[in-house]
Amino acid sequence: MNDLNRYEELKKQILYHNDRYYNQDDPEISDHEYDMMMQELKELEKKHPEYITSDSPTQKVGGSAKREAGVLVRHNVPMLSLQDVFSKEEVYEFVEQMQEQLDDPTFVVEYKIDGLSMALRYVDGKLNLAVTRGDGVLQGEDVTANARVIKDVKKKLKDPIEYLEVRGEVYMTNEAFEKVNEMQEIKGKKLFANPRNCAAGTLRQLDSAITKQRNLSMFVFNIQDARGRQFVSHSEGYEYLKQQGIKIIEDYYICKTADEVWKAIEAIGENRDKLKYDIDGAVVKIDSFADRQKLGSTSKVPRWAIAYKYPPEEKETKLLDIELSVGRTGRITPTAIFEPVRLCGTTVSRATLHNQDFIDDLDIRIGDTIVVYKSGEIIPKVKRVIKEKRPADSVPYHIGNTCPVCGAPAVRYGDNADIKCTNDNCPSKLVKNIVNFVGRDAMDIKGFGLAYVETLVNHGYIKDISDIYGLIDKRQELLDKKIIGLVKSTDNLLNAIEGSKNNDATKLLTSFGISNVGKAAAKSLMKKFKSIDNLMNASYAQLIEVNDIGDISAMAIIDYFKNPYNQEVIQRLKDYGVNMEIIEDEDSDDRFDGKTFVVTGTLPNLSRKEAAALIEKHGGKVAGSVSKKTDYLLAGENAGSKLTKAQSLGIDVINEETLLEMVK
Repeated sequence: MNDLNRYEELKKQILYHNDRYYNQDDPEISDHEYDMMMQELKELEKKHPEYITSDSPTQKVGGSAKREAGVLVRHNVPMLSLQDVFSKEEVYEFVEQMQEQLDDPTFVVEYKIDGLSMALRYVDGKLNLAVTRGDGVLQGEDVTANARVIKDVKKKLKDPIEYLEVRGEVYMTNEAFEKVNEMQEIKGKKLFANPRNCAAGTLRQLDSAITKQRNLSMFVFNIQDARGRQFVSHSEGYEYLKQQGIKIIEDYYICKTADEVWKAIEAIGENRDKLKYDIDGAVVKIDSFADRQKLGSTSKVPRWAIAYKYPPEEKETKLLDIELSVGRTGRITPTAIFEPVRLCGTTVSRATLHNQDFIDDLDIRIGDTIVVYKSGEIIPKVKRVIKEKRPADSVPYHIGNTCPVCGAPAVRYGDNADIKCTNDNCPSKLVKNIVNFVGRDAMDIKGFGLAYVETLVNHGYIKDISDIYGLIDKRQELLDKKIIGLVKSTDNLLNAIEGSKNNDATKLLTSFGISNVGKAAAKSLMKKFKSIDNLMNASYAQLIEVNDIGDISAMAIIDYFKNPYNQEVIQRLKDYGVNMEIIEDEDSDDRFDGKTFVVTGTLPNLSRKEAAALIEKHGGKVAGSVSKKTDYLLAGENAGSKLTKAQSLGIDVINEETLLEMVK
């Protein structure tokens, strides 16, 4: 089969599977199989750009989103917040006020999910738009592309009506959140503080593939507007939504009296430990839509609902031990192990102690009675030590100067609070280093997940990053022992590894995991030095001339490349044929050198990623927010607040046509 026939076949298959996933909510293949097909399509388009047409999956939602988060959309119905109450007395007062103003009102009491509000608009039964709360009154962000990859978001109603707008809460289960933070830790990235923050950041991602990967969930808790069918009450609306397959708030209560309302709030509070997600309160709302309309709203909150917030929990417990773990960079992290306590509905027995300075500041000792809390966060924290209950024989705790995993020396550099293992072959560091090396922002080896990394390391096939490229020579052995899987899985992974040899050296530099050298710094470094060899021989003075590189980063780079072990690994990568030089586009130049752009809104032809790539190709830098340092704002349709800010600062605003003229 020639390239063109294969391309057309792939395009047809991917479009079919996009429809199964995005529209029918019924995928037939695994994410990995889909990713491999998409990767092959992209490789063919790279080889034959003349093949690309507007109907290619790489040009549409389902491949790369065209409507990106950040475009502002006007609200049809305000998405107001709720009045918070914190006591039984306030709840009773609300119920009594409603009974005074309304004729025998009915109340609904339900969970208040700790997430991010989103409205879904259905036109003739099909999902048309998803928008965040934004300012709650005038406008929110268009997140339709990301909403389509949330499994709980229905793309099509079973019984369509002319128009339906619902409001719900996007959230993360505790399990999904822990998996995301586990990957953040492995990649050496900052951990998310709680599921709510993670969900909010994920929903606003510009890449819907990341949103899909993080496994968001959603509950619908209100019908905002409807045409083509009339609903009398909130509970009737819930029944309709359930019939459409829409996931609504679980276990809601129908109540008539203040006592019933309070019992429902207590029942929800007692049930928190059984939930797979966080709630931050209980909502009490009037059931009748006519009554709601009669009561109306203030400029901030509806008068027909309140949110009862459960008090934050702090509990005493006994510190049993301090456990030490080693991360990708060798950083040793102490974790408090204490007698299990119930906090915010879940049992906790561990909390990070961050570093030796944190331990010293609180004077934490094994055997101490400590106070732990979760105050709105899923990650427990140690607040203080109750020194009056301290055992007489307690001693100050020190992390020490040896690695808890391999026994190698552990050192603290300068004023840095971190203590790090100095052994490059430390087993704990290896898995995390490999995961970082093959990750999306580094060498981007598709399908090379944590499970494969752990298996190959545990079986002795990978002892450093260069061993990845020797796996092709062990193909038959891997198949015989079924280390990766059957022929297709094994060959897909090996082909992806081989393909990564041709990556730009910027990706390779990023993948080394040098302290303070991420994607942006790697780009700046390779732009100046052109090859890994040149960078290895660079002086301190040359390094600090580069944007994004300061004293600490420069010393980290020098230390990395002076290390004999790293030099040997890099030589083996060269021997395996891994590219060590930047791949320069013939049309690239430095005409935008020193200029900073911000891209916003929907451009006529280019996606934001394409526009950013074009700017960077000509030496410019693309930032995420407008500031006094911004030189140009590239604005498309629905440019929103960034345009307003740029105009107020006197920044040059250009459109796509102007940008294309500038790069001619």
